[in-house]
This record gives sequence, C-alpha cells and structure tokens, in this order.
Amino acid sequence: MDNFSIDAYTPKEIAARVEKVCISKTTTSPFKVFVLGILAGAFIALGAALYTSVIHDSQGVPLGLLKLIGGLSFCLGLVLVVVAGAELFTGNNLLVIACIDGKISPGQLLTNWLVVFVGNFLGALIIVALVYVSGLWQTGNGMLAEKVILLGAGKVELSFLEAFSRGVLCNLLVCLAVWLCFAGHTVTDKILAILFPITAFVALGFEHSVANMYFIPASIIAINDPVITQSISSDAILVQSSSLNFSGLLANLVPVTLGNIVGGSLFVGLVYYFLYVRD
Repeated sequence: MDNFSIDAYTPKEIAARVEKVCISKTTTSPFKVFVLGILAGAFIALGAALYTSVIHDSQGVPLGLLKLIGGLSFCLGLVLVVVAGAELFTGNNLLVIACIDGKISPGQLLTNWLVVFVGNFLGALIIVALVYVSGLWQTGNGMLAEKVILLGAGKVELSFLEAFSRGVLCNLLVCLAVWLCFAGHTVTDKILAILFPITAFVALGFEHSVANMYFIPASIIAINDPVITQSISSDAILVQSSSLNFSGLLANLVPVTLGNIVGGSLFVGLVYYFLYVRD
C-alpha cells in the first residue's frame, strides 16, 4: 500500500504505478475485462449523449462557449471510467509501456486491446438502443435529432488523413488525462485531472473511437427512422447525411482507431517509457 502524502506523485512514480496497473489488466480474466469494456463503452456513450443534449440548442450562445460547455459535459464519460472502474480501449493504449519493458507480451497487449475494443463497441450500442427507444431524440421538436444526425454526418465525411490526425491528437490528450489521474490521491484529484484535457479534445473537435461508437450508430438509426426524419425541418441535413451507413462507420472508425493508437501508445506511452521507465 502506498504511503499517504498530500503531494502529487512524481512523473517517475506515476510511470511505476501505470506499469503496475497495465500488468494487472493483462492478468485479469478475459471475461471480466470484456464486461469492464462494456461498462466503459456505456460510460463514454452516456457522456456523448449528455454532450449532444447540452449543445443541441445553440441559439444565441457564442460558439467558443458552446464548445467549452459541451466539452465539460462529455467529461462525464471518463470520470465514470476512472472512478467507477472500467476498461477503455483508448486509455489501455498505455499498456505499451509494460509491453516495451518486457512485463507483458505483445500477444497479451493485442488480446487486451481486442477484447476491450469489442466490449466498448457493445456497451456504446446498448446505450444507443436505450436512448433511441426512450424517445429522447424527439426533444425540442426534432432539434435534438437534427444535432444527432449532424454530428454523425460530420464525422463520416472526414477524409482518412483528417480522421487519423484528429484521432492522434485526441488520444494524446485522453492518455495524458489518464496519466495525470495517477498523480492524485483522491477522487477529487482524479476528476480535476480529467476535466481540462478531455474538455480540450472535445472543444477542439478531435476524434475518439469509442465516442464515435455512439455518435455514428446513433445518427444512422436516427436518419433511418421516418418518425424522426419527419420532425426534422431542414432538408439539407437529410442530403448531407447520405454517407450515414455501415461503410461510413468503418471509414471513420478505422483511421480514428489507428490515430488513437498512435497518439496514446507512441506520443504518450513510448515517450514516458523512455523518460521514466527505461534505465
């Protein structure tokens, strides 16, 4: 058990704590890891749903302020993951530290990533289904449904390079948020460590693979529901959303996921490994 101190852990101490947790993640039962992955996907989806609800009616609100409020709302997802406990694919990109250090094998690393990724996807889809049947997208005479569709349409229309680079930048900030959480001693410390990096990535428009497991399927379902589309006032939205299908989902998730891996594993994990773990 760590000796209690009011001082934050040093970067070298953080690295040791991160590596210890990374090792434990690969020795946990795959079934438990999968269930924890479902939880994380659901938690991030709840954050995404809150974000959509908060920003859907933006009339009279300055764009910068709207992005800031939306980013703060989305933080709910990672707060739940870190404090309540769950397995998030993007955060688990830090497992590369233990892999490079020889504490876990590449096979253990890839198995964890695969199990968690699938679990995250299932958890996000469960929330999509529950939010859909709840009828919440009819809020504001279809305004919320319009925002759901617009968010998904904007993501599937990104080029491969745009989606990849935004994925890199996103998980750089997400993994830094996770890294900062290991510096704290209390729940309050962890929440404060999460707020600024996560708000930044959302406000800046970066791409998070697990969040997109909610945003894009939600927009696909919304655009294919005649009741919802009848409540949408703008025909331009329906035309813009022509790429909202399974192919569009893959076209976004593949480059974003690859970008997330690069941003988290290389720009955070690998850098801090050489700085604080490698002798």
